[in-house]
Amino acid sequence: MRSFSARMAARLLLRSATRTAAAVYSRRPLPAQAVVRGLASGGIPTDDEQATGLEKIVLEASKKGTDPYNILKPKEYAGSKQDPHIVPSITNKRIVGCVCEEDNTAVVWFWLHQGEAQRCPSCGAYYKLVPHELPH
Repeated sequence: MRSFSARMAARLLLRSATRTAAAVYSRRPLPAQAVVRGLASGGIPTDDEQATGLEKIVLEASKKGTDPYNILKPKEYAGSKQDPHIVPSITNKRIVGCVCEEDNTAVVWFWLHQGEAQRCPSCGAYYKLVPHELPH
């Protein structure tokens, strides 16, 4: 499928070739016509104007400062009892994997339940489950 600009260029080329062939065939010049742009009346639509579906939902949410599908990088947390790692969930429990040390290849898995912050059984970092509602 060709892009919009390729289709417009092909259409303009076809028009000019047709006009030239008609002028050569009839041996008289054709009156010049004004060039009409398809988007001249409203200009080129912005991303917001032409977005639909999920893209539109995400763009509208980003204007409000929310991140409904967790697209943006999450905020960094200390992992202490006062500032636990936040884990969003649509249910009241979720399984969490903790890489206790930066260069560790093993993941410690444990269940995180809604309520108070809970500690990783291996390293002691705190995690807190918070409710998260999907936008649809």
